[in-house]
Amino acid sequence: MELSYILNELGEDRELYFNAIAPPIIQTSNFACKTVAEMREMLKHEPDVYFYTRGNNPTVTLLEKKMAALEGAEHAIAFGSGIAAVSAAVLSQVKAGDHVVCIKKPYSWTNALMQKFLPRFGVEVTMVDGTDANNYKNALKPNTKLLYLESPNSFTFELQDIKAIVAIAKAHNCVTIIDNSFATPLFQNPLAMGVDLVVHSCTKYIGGHSDVMGGVICGKHETINKIFVQEYMTLGAILDPHAAWLLVRGLRTLPVRMERVAATTKRIVAYLSNHPKVEQVLYPFLETNPQYELAQKQMRSNTGQFTITLKTEDINKVDLFCDGLKHFLMAASWGGHESLIYPVAASYNTGNYKSSLPFTMIRFYIGLEDPDYLINDLEQALAKV
Repeated sequence: MELSYILNELGEDRELYFNAIAPPIIQTSNFACKTVAEMREMLKHEPDVYFYTRGNNPTVTLLEKKMAALEGAEHAIAFGSGIAAVSAAVLSQVKAGDHVVCIKKPYSWTNALMQKFLPRFGVEVTMVDGTDANNYKNALKPNTKLLYLESPNSFTFELQDIKAIVAIAKAHNCVTIIDNSFATPLFQNPLAMGVDLVVHSCTKYIGGHSDVMGGVICGKHETINKIFVQEYMTLGAILDPHAAWLLVRGLRTLPVRMERVAATTKRIVAYLSNHPKVEQVLYPFLETNPQYELAQKQMRSNTGQFTITLKTEDINKVDLFCDGLKHFLMAASWGGHESLIYPVAASYNTGNYKSSLPFTMIRFYIGLEDPDYLINDLEQALAKV
C-alpha cells in the first residue's frame, strides 16, 4: 500500500460525508438502533460496529485504519494517551504469577508501570540492558510471558536488536511488545521483524503540533479485538473523536515534517559533536555510536531526538546553558513543530524526584526551525558554560 494512498485516501469514505475533503468529527456518544433485533446484532459484534463511542467511533476508526496500514498491521486500536496504549498492551498479555523482561531506562511512565504497578498485582519484572540480546535470554524464567522493547529508548537512545530478541521470544513462547514512538512507522516497522504488538505515543510525531494526546496499539486482528473487549472497554482510556481528527490531520504532513526534522537534526548533531564544551552526543545515527550499524539496519532514517553531555562538573553551568537558550523551549515530550530541551538537572534538588542519569545530560528534540537559527542559539548559550 503506497504511503500517499494511506495518508490521503485510505478510510476516507468521502461519499458518505457530502464529499467533504476533510473528514467530519463524529461528535456523538451514542449510535441509535431501529429495532431490538438490530441492537441485539450490534451487541453481538461490538468490536466491529458503531454502538457507543467508548467502543468505536468513525473518526477514531479512520485514524486506526491509517496507523495499522502504516505499521503493516491487520488492525489497530487508539487510546487517549501513549501510556494508556502501553499499559493496555502489557496488561493484555500478563496475569498474576507471570514474569516480564523489560528494557532498562524506558519512558518514565512505562518504567513506573513495570516497577511499581505490575508488582502490586503479582507480576514480576526484570529490567535488562537491551544492547545485548543475550541479556533478554539470560533473564528468562519458566513463567516469562512478555519481552518489552523500546528501540531506541527514551533518553539515552540505546537500541535493541529487534530480530534477535524476537527469535529468543519465539523460541520460548513469549510475546513481544515494542514502543516505536521514536522512529515512527515511516522509519521503522517492527511487525515486519516479527514483533507481536507495536505501540505509539501519537502525542509525539503523529500529532506533530503539540496540541493533542493519543496512543495506539497495532497488531493482529484477533489480538486487537481481545484488547478491545477486555482492557479497552473495561478501563475506558479512549481517544475522543476530536483528538482523533487532529491526529489524522497530523498524519497528512508526517512525511514532510520527518524529512525536515531528520535533515536539521543531522546538522545540529554534527555541530555539537565537534564542540569543545560538549563531552558526548548520544544519537543512534552518529557514526561513532557503537550501535550505528544496527541503527542503519533497523531504521530507514534518523529522527529528531538526541542527548548531549556537557563538559562541566558544575550544575550551575548546566543551568546557565539551558536558561541561556532563546529558541529552544524547555518542556517534556517531543515531536511537534518546536525545538525542545529537557535537562536532567531539572530533576535534581527537587525534594521528591532524582534521576539516575548525570545532571550534565540534556535531551534535545529538533523541530521545524531553520538549522542556522538553532545553531546560532546553541553557540551563544554554550559560550556561557
